[in-house]
Amino acid sequence: MSVQVVAAKMAEVELKDVPTGKELSAESPVTPTSEGKNIPRNDPHEAGSSAATSPAAEPSAKAGEGLLTPIPAKMPQASAMKRTDPQQNGGEAFVNRDGTVAEAPRMKKIQFADQKQEFNKRPSKIGRRSLSRSISQSSTDSYSSAASYTDSSDDETSPRDKQQKNSKGNGDFCIKNIKQADFGRREIEIAEQEMPALMALRKRAQGEKPLAGAKVVGCTHITAQTAVLMETLSALGAQCRWAACNIYSTQNEVAAALAEGGFSVFAWKGESEDDFWWCIDRCVNVEGWQPNMILDDGGDLTHWIYKKYPNMFKKIKGIVEESVTGVHRLYQLSKAGKLCVPAMNVNDSVTKQKFDNLYCCRESILDGLKRTTDVMFGGKQVVVCGYGEVGKGCCAALKAMGSIVYVTEIDPICALQACMDGFRLVKLNEVIRQVDIVITCTGNKNVVVRENLDRMKNGCIVCNMGHSNTEIDVASLRTPELTWERVRSQVDHVIWPDGKRIVLLAEGRLLNLSCSTVPTFVLSITATTQALALIELYNAPEGRYKQDVYLLPKKMDEYVASLHLPTFDAHLTELTDEQAKYLGLNKNGPFKPNYYR
Repeated sequence: MSVQVVAAKMAEVELKDVPTGKELSAESPVTPTSEGKNIPRNDPHEAGSSAATSPAAEPSAKAGEGLLTPIPAKMPQASAMKRTDPQQNGGEAFVNRDGTVAEAPRMKKIQFADQKQEFNKRPSKIGRRSLSRSISQSSTDSYSSAASYTDSSDDETSPRDKQQKNSKGNGDFCIKNIKQADFGRREIEIAEQEMPALMALRKRAQGEKPLAGAKVVGCTHITAQTAVLMETLSALGAQCRWAACNIYSTQNEVAAALAEGGFSVFAWKGESEDDFWWCIDRCVNVEGWQPNMILDDGGDLTHWIYKKYPNMFKKIKGIVEESVTGVHRLYQLSKAGKLCVPAMNVNDSVTKQKFDNLYCCRESILDGLKRTTDVMFGGKQVVVCGYGEVGKGCCAALKAMGSIVYVTEIDPICALQACMDGFRLVKLNEVIRQVDIVITCTGNKNVVVRENLDRMKNGCIVCNMGHSNTEIDVASLRTPELTWERVRSQVDHVIWPDGKRIVLLAEGRLLNLSCSTVPTFVLSITATTQALALIELYNAPEGRYKQDVYLLPKKMDEYVASLHLPTFDAHLTELTDEQAKYLGLNKNGPFKPNYYR
C-alpha cells in the first residue's frame, strides 16, 4: 500500500449516525451521538471506545481495510463531519458548520491484486505431494522422490528404475531427471565466475594434459562447484566417474548437466542408504574401466573398494581425501599396515583448514539454520561441540549475530583458544537443558547421545556441521515411543510422549550442504587443492610416495593461494636478495615450514 493511500485513510474520519437536523456550534466542546450521549472531543480514548462499540462503526473486513483511526481532538476545517445518506444510495455527504449538506465526491476503493486471488483453486501436482509429505511422515521412510521442494520433476519413480539417455544416446549414468540439464548448465556457469583458480589452472595446464591417462573415480558432494572441478579434470586429460558422498547434498540439475556433458554420474538428492551404496558400486564396478586414482570425501568410496574390490588397488596410484572422517580412516589403515597406496591428506592442508573449514562454515551455518527453521539468532543460547576450524567459524558467525555461545572441547589448546575468543567452555551436560541450538563440529561419534536429547528443552534445534552423521546418535531416536514428523525438506520434529519436541535437521547429516549452499569462492580453494593433489600423486616418480598418508607440499598450498589473490587486486611484496638470505628462504618460497598450520 502506498504512503499516499495510508495517509488518506488515516485522515478520513467517519462518524456514523450523526443527526443532521441540528446545527453543531463551532465552539461546542462535545460531539453528539445517535444515543444522545455527549463525548468530549478532546478525549480520544473515550471516542475510540464509543466507535468500537457502535455497530455502525465496525470497520469493513473487505480488502484488508480494518485500520482503526481515532477521532481527532480538532475537526478538520474543510468539513465538520460526514454521514451516509440513504437517499444517495450509500453515497457520502458532508454536514457543514452552518447545517447545510454538501455531497462529497465518490471515492473509489482501491482493489489490490491479491484480493482477486482465488484460494480455493486445486493445488498443483507438486504442491499436493509436498503438502502431503509435510503433514506427518516417519523419517525412516525414503524421501528419494521428494527430498527437494524445488525439484521440478513430477515422477515418483526411482532413478534406478528409469532408462535415461542424454542427447548423444549415452546412458551410462543414473540421475533424477536428464531434462534439467540446461538449468544445471547455467548453475555451473555461475560457479565458474567464482572459481578463478580452477579456471586459471584449466587454462594453464590443458595444453600439457598432466592427467592424460588418469581414470579418476570420485565420491564427493555433487554440486555446481564439484562440476567445475570435474570439467577441469577432464580438460586436463582425466576420465571421471562420480557418486555422491551425501544422500542430501546432490543438486539434481547439476547432475543432469554433467550427464548431458558425457560424465558418468550416479547420484540424486534424497537417496536411501541402499541407493547410496548402489551408486558407489556402479561407479567402480564397470566392465572395461579400471580406476587408477581415487578422490574421496568421507572415505566411503575407499572403504567400498577395500571391502568389495581389493584387487583394484594394484592399479591405483593414489588416494586424495578431503574430510576429517576420511583422513581418520586412512590413518587407521596406515597404522594397521593395510594402506596399499599413497594417500594425500587434503583436509589438513593450510588451504583447506584455514579457508574451507573456517570461512565456509562461518557463512554457511547461518544460511543452513535460516533456511530450515527461520530462527532468529539474537539472544539465543547455542552450544557448539568442538572448536576446530569448523567450530571457530560457526562460533564467530553466531556471536556476531548476538547469540550467547558455549563451547565444548577435549583439546586444551583449542579450549584455551575458545576462552581467549570470549566463549565459555563447558561440558555438554551443564548447559543441555537451557540451550536453544546444539551444533556438532567434531568429526567424532556419539557426541550428542540419547541422554542429552532426552534432557533438551522443548523446541531445541539439533544439527551437525561435521562430515559424518555419527556425531548425533540419531539411531537412538528411532524408537516406538517417539513420533517423527516431517515438517519440510530435511526438517523433522521428534516428539516425546509428554509433548516435548526437538527440531532435527538433515537427520544429523552435514547441515550446510544438505540444507543450503556454501560459498563458491571458498570451494574454489579446496577444489584447486584437490586437483593439484591428484596431479602430484599421478605424476610422482615411483618411490617418492610410499604406502602412507602425506600432507600437501607447502609450495603447493602457497601456489593455490596465489591463484586467488588477483580476484582481490592484491599485490604481494617480494623479498630482496638480502632479506631472503637473512631468513634463509628462497625468494619464491615456500615461506613456511611444511609442518606450519
